[in-house]
Amino acid sequence: MINKITDLGISNTEAKELLKVSKDIETDYKKLLNRYPIQYLIGYVNFYGYQINVNENVLIPRYETEYLVEKTINLSKKLFNDKVKILDVGTGSGAIAISLSKNLNSEVTASDISEECLNLAKQNSINNETKIEFIKSDIFQNINGKYDIIISNPPYIDYNEEIMDSVYNYEPHLALFAEDSGLYFYKKILSECKKYLNDKFLIAFEIGYQQSKSIIEFARTIFKTEKIITEKDLSGKDRYIFIISE
Repeated sequence: MINKITDLGISNTEAKELLKVSKDIETDYKKLLNRYPIQYLIGYVNFYGYQINVNENVLIPRYETEYLVEKTINLSKKLFNDKVKILDVGTGSGAIAISLSKNLNSEVTASDISEECLNLAKQNSINNETKIEFIKSDIFQNINGKYDIIISNPPYIDYNEEIMDSVYNYEPHLALFAEDSGLYFYKKILSECKKYLNDKFLIAFEIGYQQSKSIIEFARTIFKTEKIITEKDLSGKDRYIFIISE
């Protein structure tokens, strides 16, 4: 069976993990033939060294987002000497918030509009022994206080953009698509975030690879003198934007 699964383009590691946890491998295999994500069948992923439970209510964390976490950790250590306050906007499974909490001297708040996401993220936080405040909020609607770091991997796919069937058919559209050519949430966060930031701050975004120019142009209308950095993913595509006030 493992060869049949890997013949579908699934890694040997994931195939072995599914065989280990599956209660009905034949049924699971039929789902895989229909491009159902193996991560949902396994029930968890490894993200930045931590086990993060996933289900159909949350976006499956990608390796690109691990690099958002890594780059944010490195920048945070350069910028801040003391304990940092972090807000993760649109936390989903909680993967980003948990990874930052485990690797930085920090106080982490994570928000999401979805109750189902928050319930799973809370369980992931407990499983990984982190203390994170979870808030149900539409962006900043129920957020108070000020933060040193605001981080987000928001929905950024244009409604007209073609994506893989396995993603479109099974992952939550709430976490995938955004209006305004996929830019809606970046503009919303950038427009409203100033009053939630300390004087010295870091904003960290994962972005669509064709969105950097538009996001930077919009960000510059609000953050006129702050440093804005674009970083590439492992494929050499623009994937991260960092806005820094020192």
